[in-house]
Amino acid sequence: LICEAYHLMRDVLGLEQDEMAQVFEEWNKGELDSFLIEITRDILKFKDEDGKYLLPKIRDSAGQKGTGKWTGIAALEYGVPVTLIGEAVFARCLSSLKEERVKANQSLPGSATKFTGNKKQFLEDLRRALYASKIISYAQGFMLLREAAQVNNWTLNYGSIALMWRGGCIIRSAFLGNIKDAFTKNPSLSNLLLDPYFTGRIRESQQSMRQVVAQAALVGVPAPAFSTALAFYDGYRSATLPANLLQAQR
Repeated sequence: LICEAYHLMRDVLGLEQDEMAQVFEEWNKGELDSFLIEITRDILKFKDEDGKYLLPKIRDSAGQKGTGKWTGIAALEYGVPVTLIGEAVFARCLSSLKEERVKANQSLPGSATKFTGNKKQFLEDLRRALYASKIISYAQGFMLLREAAQVNNWTLNYGSIALMWRGGCIIRSAFLGNIKDAFTKNPSLSNLLLDPYFTGRIRESQQSMRQVVAQAALVGVPAPAFSTALAFYDGYRSATLPANLLQAQR
């Protein structure tokens, strides 16, 4: 999600690196305060020995240690839609096809649409979309933990798990304290999105998610994690889905 936010700032808004670093610095002072936002700010500021920014020199081809892949496999085995982590893994896989992507860039058409809106407003939409998508990703993760606990007869303290991550993990963020509070208030909470605090935060942000995903699609900048966060949200809040047709086809 953070990489996609950077991509949208760079290729939709055309921000310079120092401008992007300033945005992440501001974001880290608010509800997005986290280790990864902080180091993203520092990465964007970092210059090489020649005095030029290092980030554009780094090859855009990512590997993985396998934790995301393992989580995706577990999600499929338990039948839980952990779509954001799945898309993050697939985005890494796609990035590794560097030579193919360079060739495809020469022949496959893209969008001719350029961003013409208010940059300041879009940055605020992007901040809200990042926060809302982060809530959704954690909601999916706790759905997987809850299902695994049920199948395996585990007793899990979800609030303590959130605090454990906050204490010593790269995903540590101030936001995890809100998750702890949600499970302290309601240990049997079925989904993080249904906690009153997070419901309120999503209510404030869901329109921004739509703006970001729509603008990314119009300009032709891939945003798979933002897109799947919105798709999951709309699917989860739908009283009726087209799976009746699927069942009829089966």
